[in-house]
Amino acid sequence: MPFPLVHGREKGYRRDAVEAFLAKARAAFESGDGSVDARAVREVGFPLVRNGYQVAAVDAALGRIEDAFAARRRQAVVATEGAAAWVERARADAQEILDRLARPRGKRFQRVSFLSYGYAPKEVDVVADRITAFLQSGDPLTTEQGRAAAFRMTRRGFREEQVDALLDSVVDVLLAVR
Repeated sequence: MPFPLVHGREKGYRRDAVEAFLAKARAAFESGDGSVDARAVREVGFPLVRNGYQVAAVDAALGRIEDAFAARRRQAVVATEGAAAWVERARADAQEILDRLARPRGKRFQRVSFLSYGYAPKEVDVVADRITAFLQSGDPLTTEQGRAAAFRMTRRGFREEQVDALLDSVVDVLLAVR
């Protein structure tokens, strides 16, 4: 078994779905065909079932796989366009993130309607401040912290899609500057 299984009432990732994705990712990595990339690895989701693989173990493996795809991409760009081009892309992405996070606390993202639930603005703002400190001052921030950011749901919260897209961009920048 590639990963430990959950037991009892706990649910884990469906084994066949995980194994199918890992096989697809391995084939794409070995062939270099581009059918799977770092973002696809980050965005993959699996159904939760009883007797599935432990979520934390699979997520840790996916993080390592994402790192490998990102490193390969960086090597390819540096080989074809040079290190300066790679650094400039990362700098431009970081500036775009900073521009979004320069907005006032509580107003960095659109809010959902009064009857809908979104990410808790105060919690998102705490993470946004940590990201800003990393990008402006070099304060520590790891890719694992970027990947693991989670927020409670509240009425009139921030729109999930916008926050998730920004977090994806942050992880891309973190992978680029490793």
